[in-house]
Amino acid sequence: MIPRYTNPEMGAIWTDKAKYEAWYEVELAALEAMAELDIVPKDEARKVLEAKVELNPERIDEIEAVTKHDIIAFLTHVEEQIGEAGRWVHFGMTSSDVLDTAFALQLQKASKILLEDIDNLTAVVKRRAYEHKMTPMVGRSHGIHAEPITFGLVLAIWYAELIRQRKRFVEAVESVRCGMISGAVGSFAHLPPDVEERACKKLGLVPEPVSNQVIQRDRHAHYFTVLAQIASTIEKIAIQIRHFQRTEVREAEEYFSGGQKGSSAMPHKRNPIGSENISGLARLIRSNSLTAMENVALWHERDISHSSVERVIGPDSTILSDYIMRRLTKILDKLTVYPENMMANMGITRGLVFSQAVLLAMVNAGAPRQGAYVMVQRNAMAVWNDKSKHLKEELLADAEVVKLLGEDGIKGCFNLDEQLKNVDYIFSRTFSE
Repeated sequence: MIPRYTNPEMGAIWTDKAKYEAWYEVELAALEAMAELDIVPKDEARKVLEAKVELNPERIDEIEAVTKHDIIAFLTHVEEQIGEAGRWVHFGMTSSDVLDTAFALQLQKASKILLEDIDNLTAVVKRRAYEHKMTPMVGRSHGIHAEPITFGLVLAIWYAELIRQRKRFVEAVESVRCGMISGAVGSFAHLPPDVEERACKKLGLVPEPVSNQVIQRDRHAHYFTVLAQIASTIEKIAIQIRHFQRTEVREAEEYFSGGQKGSSAMPHKRNPIGSENISGLARLIRSNSLTAMENVALWHERDISHSSVERVIGPDSTILSDYIMRRLTKILDKLTVYPENMMANMGITRGLVFSQAVLLAMVNAGAPRQGAYVMVQRNAMAVWNDKSKHLKEELLADAEVVKLLGEDGIKGCFNLDEQLKNVDYIFSRTFSE
């Protein structure tokens, strides 16, 4: 991933040097386990374990240019520094024992950062939700004014969804916390399963119960698909912010800092660039999940069609997920909210948002539902078509409605507090977890 979207802490997990360090960590854990089980000489293993090996990506590249095999180039580089005892490194193992187990280590490190990101984001969403718990705004369905809600309820929905995504991610992280030291086709022909058990324990992983030459890629497909789901939730929030920031809406907007410029041509512009950036990057994360699913179908005991894909999507999806969560956290933390515009916008349909309250009052008063619907709708359509009219005034001028509800009954339907009476209950149910 390009530096522009890379948090250095996350990017450091995916450098070539970090990859080779993960490989070496796996090799040492396996060798130590073999020594404990007297499969390799303890004194020889000790020489390796105590050796001061400096992994040099450039030197490994030089060797790979000849061997055309990255693991062999890596092992050759290690043996150059260790000497004769280096022959016990990788004893009885195959390349995927190292690659898949090391990939699991990298994903665990990346996931720790991502879990912190989710927690930071949900904390900000919760804080802003309580801040705007009773800030009235109009709810929209199909993009059209529907009924009153609060901005706090909007944020509460985002919070609940993020909590669900966190639970999915925790499960996905566990699904890829697997290592393997099972040999060429997974049959333990040259090393006993005890080596795998011990090595994985040292690495903080669990053994794959059954592997062939690779850990099966349904695990990874699940992981990257959950990242795609998280990205979709992040984009959902970003799109909502983009709508709120539209000039004719302007109910909320991204913080615009001193010295910031919105357009190279139009000095007045304040654009939702952060949210738009998130929308674009979420597409990449979702597309990567599709390639992860394509990786599930490998030939027989293994091919390497998945390998090239994972060299890209492993770093890119975790780096981008980290980036968009951090960016959204900053956007929401300093999001500028305009309660007065929210109230003004709710008023532009001149009482139409209370139409259901009128309908239900008429039904309660004894009117047939469909007949009541016709009475309310004919007045509502008149308001839609004439900006000088208000639904309450139209209803008060409608003798049939007045006869049924009375003037006080009609006026009582236009009660904002009544519409929002259950916000406290919704909050207690949402945030009790």
